[in-house]
Amino acid sequence: MKKKAYSIIELQPMKGTKTAREEVKADITKNKVSSKRNAVKRNNRTQNNQVTKSNKRILLSNNKSKSRKEKTTDRSKRDTHNTNKNKEIQIIPLGGLEEIGKNMTVIRYNGSAIIIDCGMAFPDDDLLGIDAVIPDFSFIEQIQDELLGLILTHGHEDHIGGIPFLLQKIDLPIYGTALTIGLVKNKLSDSGLDDFSSIHVVSAGDSISLGQFNIEFIHMNHSIPGSVALALSTDAGTIIHTGDFKIDYTPVVEETADLARLAVYGEKGVLALLCDSTNAEKRGDSLSESVVGASFESFLQRTEGKRVIIATFASNVQRIQQIVDFAEKHNRKIAFSGRSMLNTVSIAKDLGYLHYLDNTIIPIEEINTFLPEELVIVTTGSQGEPMSALARMAAGTHRQVFISDKDFIIISASPIPGNEKDINSVINALLKLGSDVIYEPMYDIHASGHACQNEIKLILSIVKPKYYIPVHGEYKHLLRNSKIAKQLGYEDKNIILAEIGDVISVTKRAVKVKEKVDSGSILVDGIGVGDVGVAVIRDRQHLASDGMVLIVCSIDQNTGKILSEPDIISRGFVYMRDSEELISEVKEIIYNVLDRYSGKNKNRRNEMKSVIRSEVGNYLYSKTKRNPMILSVVTET
Repeated sequence: MKKKAYSIIELQPMKGTKTAREEVKADITKNKVSSKRNAVKRNNRTQNNQVTKSNKRILLSNNKSKSRKEKTTDRSKRDTHNTNKNKEIQIIPLGGLEEIGKNMTVIRYNGSAIIIDCGMAFPDDDLLGIDAVIPDFSFIEQIQDELLGLILTHGHEDHIGGIPFLLQKIDLPIYGTALTIGLVKNKLSDSGLDDFSSIHVVSAGDSISLGQFNIEFIHMNHSIPGSVALALSTDAGTIIHTGDFKIDYTPVVEETADLARLAVYGEKGVLALLCDSTNAEKRGDSLSESVVGASFESFLQRTEGKRVIIATFASNVQRIQQIVDFAEKHNRKIAFSGRSMLNTVSIAKDLGYLHYLDNTIIPIEEINTFLPEELVIVTTGSQGEPMSALARMAAGTHRQVFISDKDFIIISASPIPGNEKDINSVINALLKLGSDVIYEPMYDIHASGHACQNEIKLILSIVKPKYYIPVHGEYKHLLRNSKIAKQLGYEDKNIILAEIGDVISVTKRAVKVKEKVDSGSILVDGIGVGDVGVAVIRDRQHLASDGMVLIVCSIDQNTGKILSEPDIISRGFVYMRDSEELISEVKEIIYNVLDRYSGKNKNRRNEMKSVIRSEVGNYLYSKTKRNPMILSVVTET
């Protein structure tokens, strides 16, 4: 496979009112100022190979003021030759440590700052009603005058999902590869932010200069095309961030990771390496994506007379390409199901990452016009998401796909931690409907996009950083990654196990955590961002656990005497018709409290409601050992 030549480009902002895919394709053509360069020349780059700053920026909205324009322009023209007496680079993770998802890191040096990725995480089961979790942007708002850009390593949700929320706080140019930017544009469009940001398309091998930073994008393998590592060069030293990566020697749609370029930096000297830890517990090497294709071929040859349904991540273009190749080889039509799947396939096809014949793809609405053995359905839902296409098929609520014994289903994904229960529920439901179901622990039908131990060792040996900072993963992943470095001779003093919010001070003399900044998680519920806090979640958990009892009383406003029988409503606690004796006892308690407070000062009425809640709660617990939420409403007439 021919190695991609390196080029230096002049970045230009996206313009016009075209679709996201047309804008990405237009930028790719525009940005290729110098498109060919041999491998020898790329190793002789000098400081003169810096990208000229774009003189134009797309504003966050048409209502931005002239002063805001001048502020943005001033940022991009900061002097890159100032020196920092302390030569300290600060690395500040705001997400992605001791957790899976919402990856976000700030790099600061001498008055310049950039953000690497801005992701989201899926909520845990105890975050009832929450749609997504994003990083806390408080610190970002505090340093927004220093910020020069958001640099993206790839297009997965845990790296780009928080962007629409960030752009509601600050205006910031975004840099990423073609597929990454295409996915970001779709996300911004869904959020009503089509023209909200200045967006720039780059390619692996390109370099840009932002303030004190020269940033090179280095091609890496991952489960989505267009993934890059970042080399951040300053006069204080070079920081390399691997992004999410693996080393695949037989990739399907792209070349092998550019280890040679990483080695060049290793020879020059790297101050610190931030390395993906997700698979640090797994020995050996990650499975090549091409092995998955061979497994597909083996299984699908045994599906004569059956319809094939494959659930996978919508972003896994390599896997989708292999499914397409199989379908065309065996004269089957393909239908895609799931909005994210349709969006990604369309963008990947336009950008040249995905190839298929025009008559191979049919709308999902037309599947009933073909025999089962003539079809392959590629769907979302590999994580058992309740509203995903596969979950709706399993529940019998999908509008077009009805599962039967004529279906052969492959779930080509490994469970994200926390999703195991949902996935197993979907598998069981599909099996009950008579279908054959193949899932990951049984066979090689999924290849992780993250490096295992041997690959991490290889990167460490090539880059040879002075300091090592494991990122992206739960604490157990970070700890195991640090032990890999120790196996290669790194001392504890040169390894940092950081937490979210740590300010990691990196100099040529030492690396240490010097302080903390505001950090954490913001909960997204519907259109509300951050308005659901600990108290609301606690109430939701209380309601889900023990239910609610509502007590409504009407009293005379002058005497305080009760005017009618109290109304008691139970939701999620007991069924009223089966608990008449319990409800009668509760009413007696209410009567007793109201009698004690009748004729007393009106100022004590609030105290009366509190006493009702307390005495009823104590009684219900004594009888049921449950603590329902009790609400008491007393109206005065």
